[in-house]
Amino acid sequence: MLRLSPPNYRRLSQAHSFDVTYGGGEANVAVSLANFGISVDYVTRLPKNEIGDACVKFIQQFGINVDKIVRGGDRLGIYYLEMGASARSSKVIYDRANSAIATSDITMFDWNVLLEGVKWFHITGITPAISQNLADICIDAVKTAKSKNVIVSCDLNYRSKLWKYGKNPSEIMQELIKQCDYVIANEEDADKVLGIKAPDTDINSGALDPAKYRIVVQEIIRQFPRLKGVAITLRGSLSASHNTWTAVFYDGKKLYISPLYDIPHIIDRVGGGDSFVAGLIYGFLTFGNNFQQILNFAVAASCLKHTIYGDFNLVSVEEVMKIMEGNVSGRVSR
Repeated sequence: MLRLSPPNYRRLSQAHSFDVTYGGGEANVAVSLANFGISVDYVTRLPKNEIGDACVKFIQQFGINVDKIVRGGDRLGIYYLEMGASARSSKVIYDRANSAIATSDITMFDWNVLLEGVKWFHITGITPAISQNLADICIDAVKTAKSKNVIVSCDLNYRSKLWKYGKNPSEIMQELIKQCDYVIANEEDADKVLGIKAPDTDINSGALDPAKYRIVVQEIIRQFPRLKGVAITLRGSLSASHNTWTAVFYDGKKLYISPLYDIPHIIDRVGGGDSFVAGLIYGFLTFGNNFQQILNFAVAASCLKHTIYGDFNLVSVEEVMKIMEGNVSGRVSR
């Protein structure tokens, strides 16, 4: 997507210009993984015009393989981001109707070819929310991935402003989850998508107890027993500018809880969940079954994302490891 945001924390009603960047759930994960040294292919559909070309060049600069991108359609989807501060929340307005990806047809993506030689396939709940035909494409993708023994992960990423075409989000997402090895969610996705809620929790309180999410992850795996693990990020929103950040991971036997990070000055929280997912995937590909280390790496990576403008988490493995080791002073590296 094309992201347009008024500069200097201005409101949309005050905007006379926009800062321009690109992003999107799966793209954010792809860029993070590429920065960690993982070979990544990105699949989407972009218009065959100058805006589509600019988008391809933008993501290509981070080392993403763009050869599997389908070109066609009339326009690139847009989202407008009004960045919040203090007690004023951030706001997102989507302009994705009739975009190239929204009008994609299932015949445009030959997943048998696209997934050949692939080890891991990641998808989010944002993509099937855009249109019924995209939901069909996503389900076809994950079914093909499993038939080829590809590891599949899905970030539930519930977006109420996108589910507008009449289909029950839970019905579609359950079809996707049935083909998954790993599911990722934030503190309220499981409730919105699957009706599973942590007891005695208030997401607006500014503090969340990770232990209370044991019930959520256990119930998800009970409903979808083929899952190998479930991760949930937990954001304590003290204000739009000040959050705490932690997460849990459940492997079907044990609940792992990450360290809690205090982030008192957020530069940009968009893409925080995607950077967590990328950290998890990198961890699984690198740290074996050391689930605590995998979780700690993912949370540290996403903590750093909150300090970086734009959707992408432009950090290295070395930088993440320093945060994991407790080096959060922010001193100049000379």
